[in-house]
Amino acid sequence: MIITRAPFRVSFCGGGSDLPSFYEKYGGCVLSTTIRKYMYLTLHNYFYKDQIVLKYSQTETVKSYGDIQHKYFRECLRTMDITGVEISSAADIPAGTGLGSSSSFTVALLQLLHTYKGEFISKYKLAKDACDLEINKLNEPIGKQDQFAAAFGGLNYYEFLSNGFVKVEPIIMEASSYKRLEERLLMFYLGGTHSASNILKEQSENMKNIDKAKIQRQMCEITRILRDELQKNNVEAMGELLRENWELKKSLAKGISNTLIDGVYERAMKAGATGGKLLGAGGQGFMLFYVPEDKQEAVEKSLTDFRKMNFEMDNSGASIIHVDRDDF
Repeated sequence: MIITRAPFRVSFCGGGSDLPSFYEKYGGCVLSTTIRKYMYLTLHNYFYKDQIVLKYSQTETVKSYGDIQHKYFRECLRTMDITGVEISSAADIPAGTGLGSSSSFTVALLQLLHTYKGEFISKYKLAKDACDLEINKLNEPIGKQDQFAAAFGGLNYYEFLSNGFVKVEPIIMEASSYKRLEERLLMFYLGGTHSASNILKEQSENMKNIDKAKIQRQMCEITRILRDELQKNNVEAMGELLRENWELKKSLAKGISNTLIDGVYERAMKAGATGGKLLGAGGQGFMLFYVPEDKQEAVEKSLTDFRKMNFEMDNSGASIIHVDRDDF
């Protein structure tokens, strides 16, 4: 048996600049962290070597790749040419809630299949191959930040160069500052799940508009400022820069925000949060706030109708957490 996992991510600033329609013209950048909430995948040999069993929210037993309904399983297994296995997935957080679950799944699955074949794969190639599968083979209208976050893990600044290369720069902070940042981030689940595709398609199309591209470039500048401030251990900058980034992001496409999201944001800010944003492309899912310790009780009371999710930041990235070598 082999078990792999990949973390979910929380994106702070710069989301959208990792779309090809933007970074190929202007270059992009994102600052994010992964959290200790994971996508898990388990594989073991199946009794019938000409069959594949897949267990997720459904169960599939097939004899050919073309019969697989789950498109991520189908493309990964076809690409890696693997049969005679049973693969199961489990996650700490539901899909479609704005934490990059599809890319966490893809990264964990590719790591799982390479491990099964006895192959080493670097974190960069893991992220690059996940991008290729999702963006080029499955034609998902998404960017690159989620795959790189899931593969590398940690609090990082990602730079998306116009030639397609991605630079990964860890944010170096004092341990006390890192802990303070972690303690001042509060996350609330607004309910529901969504597909980011329609919003991201519109956002990508809008990058042809000079004014929209200008807004995205402003978001990149905020991202660079946040990187510099965090590396100076100025954790307090997070709140204000999250606020600025969110105000800009809402103008990039329809559906990013709505009356529910705006109402939650306003309540948290009045109670003492200094900044926040919706995680993911928009519409539903989790909201993140930066809240000083002395205001956290008030913010939590203002949002008692929503579930608070406690979390810690992750540094491990995609990992192989179990291999039973007797089976392989």
